[in-house]
Amino acid sequence: MDIVRIGIIGLGNMGTSHASYLYQNKIEGAVIGAFLEERSGRVAELQQHFDAIPFFTDEDAFFHSGLFDAVLIATPHYSHPRLAQKAFANGLHVLCEKPSGVFTSDVREMNEAAAKSGLVFSLMYNQRTKPIYQTLRKLIHDGELGSIRRMNWIITNWYRSQSYYDSSNWRATWAGEGGGVLINQCPHQLDLWGWLLQMEPKRLRGFCSFGKYRDIEVEDEVTTYLEYETGATGVFITTTAEAPGTNRLEVTGTRGKVVIENDELTFWQLETEEPAFNQSYKGGFGAPNSQLIPIEVKEGATDHEGITQNFVNAIRTGEPLLAPGEEGIYGLTLSNAMQLSTWIDDWVSFPLDESLYEKELTKRIQQSQGKNHATETTLDVSGSH
Repeated sequence: MDIVRIGIIGLGNMGTSHASYLYQNKIEGAVIGAFLEERSGRVAELQQHFDAIPFFTDEDAFFHSGLFDAVLIATPHYSHPRLAQKAFANGLHVLCEKPSGVFTSDVREMNEAAAKSGLVFSLMYNQRTKPIYQTLRKLIHDGELGSIRRMNWIITNWYRSQSYYDSSNWRATWAGEGGGVLINQCPHQLDLWGWLLQMEPKRLRGFCSFGKYRDIEVEDEVTTYLEYETGATGVFITTTAEAPGTNRLEVTGTRGKVVIENDELTFWQLETEEPAFNQSYKGGFGAPNSQLIPIEVKEGATDHEGITQNFVNAIRTGEPLLAPGEEGIYGLTLSNAMQLSTWIDDWVSFPLDESLYEKELTKRIQQSQGKNHATETTLDVSGSH
């Protein structure tokens, strides 16, 4: 396939952002084939900016148009699995915005449909394009840190004002998003958590606060403790109401420690692996010597455009996917488990009890008060992660 024609579904903040760089020919081997946007007012607003691109407001007409080979899904979260499955059924490759969905059971069905189709399926986990995280992943999997003992991530630089939440009726509602900071802002970090460690927790204990700092019904502050079969532990802390925020990732193993903060990676390696030092040392208060190891980190994360280019290349040339769509279920499972642990006020073990999670979330959807004060506003997402 020389040129991949992409149909974009949903022209809200992120959909419009993706449409802009595609329309500007920033993705080699790809063009926009058509748009699907159900809001007629939004169509009228955008038609003048995307000259000669067909717009559809009817979903079936869009899928049966034959104007594209792949779709980019940028709609509210609940619709992602359904739209992806419809695309696969119509022989279309799929690139989906994060998260992969809200219910892991829906995402599992989507993954099964993708596998049966044989089509290319990717997720917009653009943080995987960052060389700093790629470098850390290599250090972990090359054994440079030894056996992992602890991973802590404080990710609180997601500041969102009340005006952000008031920009749409679906934002920060159980019925519209299925959650708050965990499912809207943190899917990238939860994805990286699993991508870096390549381990599923044994259990976790989550503490979520709902509408603590903002007039919303979903979580805006979270602290979670995780345990693994290997004995490793983790702590994940996030909020949308802290300023100035922090983004500090710390991974400690038996051979050293890595810290990523302020876009810098610092690696300390022990001269003697900690268990071996502990067995042989007789001096009481001593500790293993460490040295700062210089690590070269490439520049130039390609972000959203990089994931889209990789998706197009996978279709055209078979290039391996950086963010295979099937892997989206891992970070979503962590998010669901953190919420569920809070709701039942107890530990949550893995594999996750999907039916219990769905029961608890459905209860909150049914009890949702919705919003009476939101106004549909298009936001500039150029600075978003």
